[in-house]
Amino acid sequence: MHTRRVQAALDEFAADAPYEALARTFLEFERPGGTDPLLLLVDAASSSAGSQHTAAADPAVERFREAYLETDSIRTFADLAALSPDDAALVETLRARRSRHVLLETARVFAARPEDDDFSALRSWAAEATLYTYDSDPVGSISGVGPASFQYLRMLAGVDTATPDASLERFVTTLADALETPALDASSPLRTVASCEWLSLVTSYRLLELDRLAWWLDADERERDHALASLAR
Repeated sequence: MHTRRVQAALDEFAADAPYEALARTFLEFERPGGTDPLLLLVDAASSSAGSQHTAAADPAVERFREAYLETDSIRTFADLAALSPDDAALVETLRARRSRHVLLETARVFAARPEDDDFSALRSWAAEATLYTYDSDPVGSISGVGPASFQYLRMLAGVDTATPDASLERFVTTLADALETPALDASSPLRTVASCEWLSLVTSYRLLELDRLAWWLDADERERDHALASLAR
């Protein structure tokens, strides 16, 4: 397939979508958690309960900040890993038990890494990890961490990648129908991400931009307004 046709199709979908700015919030750590590794982990854990990786994690991040960081009761991944999943403040922060389990187990994984600080541990893991071996990854093997949560945590850690959630699957399917190419296949999470990797190779769009474009096209008016307000800050 001629790459100019693929580029043109993406350009049409991307018209008026702030996909570059949305991708930059991940690459430059302009998300609610900033560069705090604990808050980034809370954001990812909140999404593991089934949110669409949007602003839904913001309240959980703020609740955790108020309960643990502002009181200086949790400083490191090791501190976090020592918490009980039934800790009252943690239950208030993350209402879903699955999210609390993911948070504490992932903290244990990162606390055991050799890096000198927690942010470096998170960043190093994210750079080394790959979705294609996620089943054998110490984070991917945690109960409750699916391919989408796995990839979302890597995105939060600043990696240029894509999250195979429902919005990305729909986007790849729509493109596959429009372009009629076997290179695009959303029949599984791995094939969805592989399709986006192909798109990023043959067009000017990076993986994170494709991810954020898919999210924007799938978002409702409230979610878009929230995202635009965050960009304006």
